[in-house]
Amino acid sequence: MDDLRTLLLKGLPADAVLTDPAVTTSYAHDMASFCAAGTPAAVVVPRTVAQVQHVLRTAHELRVPVVPQGARTGLSGGANATDGSIVVSLLKMDRILEIDPVDRIAVVEPGVVNAVLSRAVAERGLYYPPDPSSWEQCTIGGNIGTASGGLCCVKYGVTAEYVLGLDVVLADGRLLRTGRRTAKGVAGYDLTRLFVGSEGSLGIVVQAVLALRPAPPRQLALAAEFPSAAAACAAVCAVMEAGFTPSLLELMDRTTVRAVNALGRMGLPESTEALLLAAFDTPGAPAELAAVGELCRAAGATAVVPAEDEAESELLLQARRMSLTALEALRPATMIDDVCVPRSRLAEMLDGTAALAARHGLTIGVCAHAGDGNTHPVVCFDPADADETARARASFDEIMALGLELGGTITGEHGVGVLKKDWLARELGPVGLEMQRAVKQAFDPLGLLNPGKLF
Repeated sequence: MDDLRTLLLKGLPADAVLTDPAVTTSYAHDMASFCAAGTPAAVVVPRTVAQVQHVLRTAHELRVPVVPQGARTGLSGGANATDGSIVVSLLKMDRILEIDPVDRIAVVEPGVVNAVLSRAVAERGLYYPPDPSSWEQCTIGGNIGTASGGLCCVKYGVTAEYVLGLDVVLADGRLLRTGRRTAKGVAGYDLTRLFVGSEGSLGIVVQAVLALRPAPPRQLALAAEFPSAAAACAAVCAVMEAGFTPSLLELMDRTTVRAVNALGRMGLPESTEALLLAAFDTPGAPAELAAVGELCRAAGATAVVPAEDEAESELLLQARRMSLTALEALRPATMIDDVCVPRSRLAEMLDGTAALAARHGLTIGVCAHAGDGNTHPVVCFDPADADETARARASFDEIMALGLELGGTITGEHGVGVLKKDWLARELGPVGLEMQRAVKQAFDPLGLLNPGKLF
């Protein structure tokens, strides 16, 4: 420990190297606090690229594992510390270095909060679409690490589609620059995409070039009530088959609606079995909403309520963003699935999850990015109750198995981390897993970067 601290202080100020256990324990895990987490030997809080390089060179010399962290809002244990590791908190590297309205790019450090960037580019008439529910807290570096999505993915896609280039500090401290600032570029392997979603296991992102879009009109939304999740999913399929491209198409089941009302007093209709939220950010939004409303009624909606204005539309979005927090308030702990299935199988996924909840005697609320088939079944349980915890774990695994059976994936946007690593091999298969491990070996031959995650 003394040798580690001494070497770290050769390239970092004293206030950037934290070794007091009373402080470092608060950096042990992300929001998946029930996942295994170790005790870090030190937490470093660098402010410059050179300082990150120094940390990695020191770790490489001493063979000490390194765990990169952003705001620790992750839901899969991907930022959890390992015993004796150096946790690298990137929160102080939070500068927006450039916003270019001609090239439509932003250049940022990894600690920039998603919402801060979104507001900064909006002031220039631009738009950064990826918007995870935790956008007020989560950082761009963390978004890149997990390839996160958000509410607008149905129209605008996920983080990977907006990362043009990266500066990455490798395991031995070298600085790698990938990608470009240009609108097009196909020189060599696409290493930028390789790092997106790698969960800090291949290198530490210290700068990103992000693509921007012109700011769209403010979106207008509607809420549609359904007597069953299957009816709501039928409406989702009808909307997509009809050729509409909503800026948002979200679903909340009855459990989620009631939890949101209990937490935020949002006034959502508690009699509904499924609430579908749709929005458009186009000049013709009122007409498109009216057409979608008719499709919802044809699918069995018992009520379709358009928002009266942009402010009311924003309230509906706030209610959806509150879903995970509201479900977490129901029980002492949660396990949050992130299964994404083809839209055409969405009803089977939701009905299957409800059946699992009943069989295991558990509360499982579901909110979903319905437009892209990405479901978030939230298994609520008390970790002090061994039997309930065992049932929760079993249901969590069975939900992932169901997703794979339906042609889906175990994670649409939250990442693998610790929580889902046992399932990654099942999805990838032996050849896929072998190739992924070979990539890891090429970038991190000593296995120092975020060990114990992914596989």
